[in-house]
Amino acid sequence: MDKVQVWPGEPYPLGATWTGKGVNFALYSANATGVDLCLFEATDTDREDVRIRLREVTDHVWHVFLPDAGPGQLYGYRVYGAYDPAAGHRFNASKVVIDPYAKAIAGKVLWGPEMFGYPLGNAAEDLKRDYQDNVASVPKCIVINPAFDWQKDQPPRTPLEETVVYEVHVGGFTKLWETIPKEIRGTYAGLGSPEAIKYLQALGATAVELLPVHEHCDEGFLLDRGVTNYWGYNTIGFFAPESSYSSAGFLGDQVSEFKTMVRNLHQAGLEVILDVVYNHTAEGNHLGPTLAFKGIDNASYYRLVPDNPRYYMDYTGCGNTPNTQNPRVLQLIMDSLRYWVTEMHVDGFRFDLASALGREEHLVDANSGFFDILLQDPILSQVKLIAEPWDLGEGGYMVGKFPAPWSEWNGKYRDCIRRYWKGDDGVLAEFAYRLTGSPDLYQHLGKAPRASINFVTVHDGFTLNDLVSYNEKHNEANGEENRDGDSHNNSWNCGVEGPTDDVKVNELRERQKRNFLATLFLSEGVPLLNGGDEFSRTQKGNNNTYCQDNELSWFNWQWTPEQQQLLRFTTQLTQFRREHPVFRRPKYFTGRRIRGDDVKDLMWFAPHGAEMKAADWQNGFAKCIGVLFSGTTSDVRDARGEPVRDDTFLLLFNAHYEPLTFIVPGREEIRWETVINTVAEIGFVKAGEVVAAGDEVELIERSLSLLRLSEGDQSFAHEESRSTREGKIPTKMPTQKEGQG
Repeated sequence: MDKVQVWPGEPYPLGATWTGKGVNFALYSANATGVDLCLFEATDTDREDVRIRLREVTDHVWHVFLPDAGPGQLYGYRVYGAYDPAAGHRFNASKVVIDPYAKAIAGKVLWGPEMFGYPLGNAAEDLKRDYQDNVASVPKCIVINPAFDWQKDQPPRTPLEETVVYEVHVGGFTKLWETIPKEIRGTYAGLGSPEAIKYLQALGATAVELLPVHEHCDEGFLLDRGVTNYWGYNTIGFFAPESSYSSAGFLGDQVSEFKTMVRNLHQAGLEVILDVVYNHTAEGNHLGPTLAFKGIDNASYYRLVPDNPRYYMDYTGCGNTPNTQNPRVLQLIMDSLRYWVTEMHVDGFRFDLASALGREEHLVDANSGFFDILLQDPILSQVKLIAEPWDLGEGGYMVGKFPAPWSEWNGKYRDCIRRYWKGDDGVLAEFAYRLTGSPDLYQHLGKAPRASINFVTVHDGFTLNDLVSYNEKHNEANGEENRDGDSHNNSWNCGVEGPTDDVKVNELRERQKRNFLATLFLSEGVPLLNGGDEFSRTQKGNNNTYCQDNELSWFNWQWTPEQQQLLRFTTQLTQFRREHPVFRRPKYFTGRRIRGDDVKDLMWFAPHGAEMKAADWQNGFAKCIGVLFSGTTSDVRDARGEPVRDDTFLLLFNAHYEPLTFIVPGREEIRWETVINTVAEIGFVKAGEVVAAGDEVELIERSLSLLRLSEGDQSFAHEESRSTREGKIPTKMPTQKEGQG
């Protein structure tokens, strides 16, 4: 590009936009004194080929139109202004910076002292400006052609209550999958391949929740240790798909490959939810690098300490927090979200450390601008919005406090279910709330059970296998002397730390896995399955594999018979949930008679077969309970107004360290058939045992049984049995002793 025509251009849209007749460039910076657009012919260059001073500024947006530019053009910016960190300004035209609106980014940061706005090792630290040019080390932005053949793509729009979320890493999912072509393993194409889609469909997932796929950079200190930021929670491009997950190339081809993946998943009825990280950027704190926002307009893009703007407000532990009090920063986030919905066709978002986005002056405000804008947006308000409802700042733990229509990763569900099956005292009452969709957290806000995204494990923490195999974290491979990762995991190793040949310990571990999975899929709310838990994936006790882009994190598709059996059980659970709407109700149970019905929709029973009383709930030692789900109440109706009917089920739990017996309810003619018994290796019982009302069901220590009403009028199934009314005591009652048993 020897000679370039330069036209004034337009201030909107922001970013680089191919119009078919050229490219419009627009960059927001309220405090800059000048902006240069830098054009490159290659990514590995030590200088720009063309440098254009932007002369037009409209409402703090610097803009230009180049009629000779087109898709594939590499570019960046140099931004002029004061370098005065004490006043919050870090302009440094020696540094080429990344466009915040770049739709694709080529290359990775080549770490060196030139990537910092100040001279490393200088006694003045960031107060002194660095003049080294970073052009050879910074990634380059790419102008893309957004055209794509979507083939009449339509979003599945699966209702949340019918959703089964599968959390997975794009790279790790297919990296070792030998039946997928080698050239696409670990890529968007791999995840969108027929083999991967067939697996997800068979498993019963309805949505994949992808760990971050925004362009990110690996921190220099990780590369120095020989590892990378595998999870990707270090975003530098909020519009650009991560280029390392592309098999087609990184010069814009990653965009088309991502779209193809989404299209293929949609054709199979699978939704795509993105884990997004708008709570911080890859630029870190005041000693971090200058990659984009710092050099474009630090004081506008970031929240700075009010009385000392050299430093950043840090609500995430990652060094900085975007300034969502600035309308232009809010616009950036909203434009990014809309882009991923309208142009990339994704179906929803999980917001990492979402509380940070709702902070106004300091505290989280449910009426903040961020929440208000999402609620009124005609596009974003209609997709799945899921919060990780906490951050590290004051008042940041917001479980149960996000406004409608938000759903939340329910951390209280995770903690309670783990504690219950571990055998902790004083958990029973909360366990009942968590099993029924956490109405204590969400109902008062006018929400439904779908507000609760239920999970036992996720990427951040132990896998399910490790949850029942380790008491302590084992993160030595991360190179931080096991200091990283959460030490409070509510895990229990069943008697031995790590792998063992002890038959009884291994049997108990397998049963505990079935207990956790059955509880998850039989709970009201939205189940989220940590990818790989369905076949006992292990990370060898590492509960923080954020930097392990290797076999420790990648899925191993070579399974033992035990792993294959757990996969079958999990698949049966998702199918069972799909077939039985009583376990995925769009409304909360009331625990009382529904108008027009003669029975309660939900009843809780103690082991002696009587309905639970206040004293039973207050018994801190109690770990055995039964719950009856009525499938014939008429409060839930389909789209045509017809009542949604189902079977009536009795779900029995025993988290004690010894076997107990449970007197089942109902009149004499009532019969119950066992459907699931987690004592059995197969979990689901074929031609299950039939139990008469008033008889006892034995619950082996730490086990779960699901019974279906098989004979008799369901209205009579809700009654206490004659045995209970006559004062019969269960044959096996709990004994209290110290320890886990």
